[in-house]
Amino acid sequence: MRRFLKLSTVLAGVACGAMLLSAAPMSQAVAAEELTFVRITPEQYQRTIHDIFGNSIKLDANAVETGFRDQGLLAVGARKLAMTSAGLEQFEQLAQQVAFQVVDPSRNATLVHCQPKAKDAADDACSGQFLDRVGLLVLRRPLKDQERKEYLATANAAATKLKNFNAGVAAALVQMLVNPEFLFRIERSEPDPKAAGKQRLDSYSIASRLSFFIWDSTPDSELLEAARTDKLQTAKGLSQQVDRMLNSPRAENGLRAFFSDMLGFDGFATLVKDTNLFPKFTKNAEDEAREQTLRTLVDQLLERNGDYRDLFTTRETFLTPSLAALYGVPLPRSQEMGGATPWVAYKFPENDNHVGILTHASFLALHSHPGKTSPTVRGKALRENILCQKVPAPPGNVDFTLIQDIHNPNLKTVRQRLLAHSTSPACAGCHKITDPIGLSFEHFDSVAEYRPNENGADIDVTGSLNGKDFDGVTQLAGLLRNEPAVTSCLVNRVFSYGTARVPTTDERKWLTSMQTDLTKKGVKWREVVRGIATNPDFYTVTTAAPEQKSAQAN
Repeated sequence: MRRFLKLSTVLAGVACGAMLLSAAPMSQAVAAEELTFVRITPEQYQRTIHDIFGNSIKLDANAVETGFRDQGLLAVGARKLAMTSAGLEQFEQLAQQVAFQVVDPSRNATLVHCQPKAKDAADDACSGQFLDRVGLLVLRRPLKDQERKEYLATANAAATKLKNFNAGVAAALVQMLVNPEFLFRIERSEPDPKAAGKQRLDSYSIASRLSFFIWDSTPDSELLEAARTDKLQTAKGLSQQVDRMLNSPRAENGLRAFFSDMLGFDGFATLVKDTNLFPKFTKNAEDEAREQTLRTLVDQLLERNGDYRDLFTTRETFLTPSLAALYGVPLPRSQEMGGATPWVAYKFPENDNHVGILTHASFLALHSHPGKTSPTVRGKALRENILCQKVPAPPGNVDFTLIQDIHNPNLKTVRQRLLAHSTSPACAGCHKITDPIGLSFEHFDSVAEYRPNENGADIDVTGSLNGKDFDGVTQLAGLLRNEPAVTSCLVNRVFSYGTARVPTTDERKWLTSMQTDLTKKGVKWREVVRGIATNPDFYTVTTAAPEQKSAQAN
């Protein structure tokens, strides 16, 4: 234990010094050539560590401060996200966790890849091999000569002081893992040989953008080799890598990451429900609600190569015992296991009100209040997350008395209370946008359980979408399936997710053209990603430096 504490003290000192020294280039020499600084997410951090060092490495990246949304996406907000002092301390602690495990005797032979001349002394040759191999993967580019010298000096000093080669390697790895070029995706430009006076992303920046876009993680060795040989600067080489990545099992991680962002699933971290009112909404049901939708997305878009628009009308999904109880349906038995398994495929009957991912608990429960539904919140979420239509914020002096008065005998249903509330001129504008579609979900309570009536009164689920009337969520789902804004929203959000910015006017033109083609041929996930990732505009260099904000910004 004494040895561990001593090593921890040395590594902590190295990490603090490295963060101070490494931060300087971000505002001085490096700033002249770098284009964007996009901070990696806690999920990307963890996935990157596992892809480099293996899934046996244990770490709690969820402790890292989260970002904020901009233009509907955390990915866009990450481009404006600064590092707070608290955030630096959290990443320092994570770096130490990782480094200790990498040099642990149980993993050392596998992860260090060489044997030092002596275990109680520095060995620049072996340390150098480790740093060259790991540095390429961690920093997503080869180490520069001066960087290599600094990391070797760190390894040498720690190994000599502690008389432990592994301690030296660990110290250098901590220094590398708190380097801003690991914690941020820093994209560099270079003169474009095909267009005089213009800049293009360099090959390693292209590799990084592609990898975090399609895999939500660091580039692998093959992608980095394509960057080294500049194959990513050619249409053929780029297309080959995009196809390879989209057909890799790791593409599922990218799909899950994108839709978790687009659908606002980070909201589950703060979701609260009244368990006295909703006893079926157990912790298991809450945890599994998000996974149900993600499994459905993976199955429809990757496994079946289905049309994105069909997600709003499909009755096929996956359930657990907890979710089946919540939805009030019998869970199928697995023939292989002879009983109910944690996840089984399930198809809601044609006469069931559950149709499409918007009737999953991931949407209905996430966009409701702790003890009651909110057609306004649900309608707002549908408008903003699925249709990319901005809903204005309510005035600060809104009176919610009528909506909250659930015991009023003359206003038994939410529709009646909303109608009385929205007659106010200050409220009518927003409610006209949200309520006609949000009210269609009123047969589902705050946790997505079906209810035939409210306070003994029949529930009216009629409404209209863009001038088209519907009666209930099933008809609304059919209208959404054929709504052009559904496709355009997806295409634009995918582009913004990958570039961490909104498209320019010129980019919107080809995105619109792409949307038109997809609408005719089918809105297939791989085709959406392929069409964007192989277009030169996806790598357009923008010079505007966004204002940075802390992670706590709204």
